[in-house]
Amino acid sequence: MKNHLSTVSLFLILFIAFTSCQKSEIQEELISAESTSDWQVLFNGKDLSGWIPKIHHHETGENYANTFRVVDGILAVDYSDYEGFNDRYGHLFYEKPFSSFHLSWEYRFTDQWLEDAQSYTYRNSGVMFHSQSPESILVEQDWPISVEYQMLAEEEEGKPRPTGNMCSPGTDVVFEGKIDERHCINSSSPTFKWDEWVKAELIVYGDSIIHHLVNGDTVLTYSLPQIGGGVANRFDPAIKVDGKPLTSGYIGLQSEGQGVLFKKLRIKEL
Repeated sequence: MKNHLSTVSLFLILFIAFTSCQKSEIQEELISAESTSDWQVLFNGKDLSGWIPKIHHHETGENYANTFRVVDGILAVDYSDYEGFNDRYGHLFYEKPFSSFHLSWEYRFTDQWLEDAQSYTYRNSGVMFHSQSPESILVEQDWPISVEYQMLAEEEEGKPRPTGNMCSPGTDVVFEGKIDERHCINSSSPTFKWDEWVKAELIVYGDSIIHHLVNGDTVLTYSLPQIGGGVANRFDPAIKVDGKPLTSGYIGLQSEGQGVLFKKLRIKEL
């Protein structure tokens, strides 16, 4: 009788443990599903629906020479149909602005670079945020007033060239307690090969704190983005009110003479 009870008790213990494990796994899946449901996919992998191009020398909405295109499910900056760059700095903007958000994407460079582009554009691109709207950018305005998550890759073997830097066309940020007058601030990231996929993330809290992440590591933090500084040219003067906090704005993928690929573009509003 004792042996029988022991067997039954053991069976009950195993059954309860198995059931608990199943519940735990389901709960984890539900939590995961809830967290992923907060993410909005920005690029559908099929076309450029929801995106607006603005290229220097061209009207808003004109995708000159098919600069931005979809290739095998990846959003590509491609210059195959260009005869020359002619300072056609471009950006592909998502159709709506964001304020506080977590943006995530993956990128890598291609071996395509236009030699009549400025030398600094080699293995160089970026993602703009808190940008003025694409409709407010004038035909001959070179850069949108915005903040940039700058993406770089190795230019010379053995020479450090971090990615995930901050650049500020027509803007200022506070870094280490004061407004930093440099146009670009380097991050602490390692240097990556040009053909290596890199995961990039931006965590932005309105006009407060901003974090740049590379492959999951925080590599740069700064705060208080605001209109100011230089670099951007031939903009509408009414747009550039120096000292005005940047609480929100548009996200734009950059084209500046270097081929680059983007995938897994998604955003979570905070």
